[in-house]
Amino acid sequence: MPELPEVETVRRTLNTLITGKTIERVTVSLPRIIRRPEDPLMFAALLEGQKVHTIERSGKFLRFNLDGWVIVSHLRMEGRYGLYASSDPVEKHTHVIFHFTDGTELRYRDVRQFGTMDLLPAGEEFAGAPLLKLGLEPLVPEFTADALGAKLEGKKTRLKTVLLNQEIVAGIGNIYVDETLFRAGLHPERAAGSLTRLELERLHRCIVDILNEAVAAGGSSVKSYVNGQGESGSFQDQHRIYGRKGQPCHNCGTPIERIVVGGRGTHYCPTCQKPSEGGHQA
Repeated sequence: MPELPEVETVRRTLNTLITGKTIERVTVSLPRIIRRPEDPLMFAALLEGQKVHTIERSGKFLRFNLDGWVIVSHLRMEGRYGLYASSDPVEKHTHVIFHFTDGTELRYRDVRQFGTMDLLPAGEEFAGAPLLKLGLEPLVPEFTADALGAKLEGKKTRLKTVLLNQEIVAGIGNIYVDETLFRAGLHPERAAGSLTRLELERLHRCIVDILNEAVAAGGSSVKSYVNGQGESGSFQDQHRIYGRKGQPCHNCGTPIERIVVGGRGTHYCPTCQKPSEGGHQA
């Protein structure tokens, strides 16, 4: 599933491609992609004549800001957007097409068909699902060590499980939690509320650094992810721990192990990420 860096990369790409365009009409060929309104014909009708102003991001969600509406889109497993000429052949698994007045089309393609779109009145997008309960946004100034600490305080739940909870920190998924905890020298099964002040500050710094580095690299193309221009990311080449089971740790040479934490495959170094306080420091 695309995580914050991949969604942010898509957002930046789409902003360069479709900002200022006006929607002439919308074609929906897979109605279940559209959650609100329930009638896909109403979804299409409401979007006619709407101009695209900006595309923003909340966690793993894209927000298409139009004249009077906001499309909240989640790519889920393999959803992707691409800009095409209207004369270009439509690929298989293309479920939603936004036809612009200039003859171009924004097409949403989703092989797994898990993606979602919610059309909400502008100004009301944060008043309910799916954005209402999102946690801290990690790439804004308000995301501080104190803010993170307040979310973790008193929690006995395992650290990785808490960081994957989108109501705690929005946008971080399996890849970037593994990479963050490795850099911070923290065991994924530590109780989230057991961190010392120094460990908390280190965790906060590593979250921000890892995400910014991944965004700069265009995200991680581990499976099928590409941005809005069909380009792959390159941060997978910088992975230090994720997907490296049995390979030597870059820091100490110990074979990397894989366990399951909260139902998710988890990679860690048993030497650098001790169950209690300690481990290497970023």
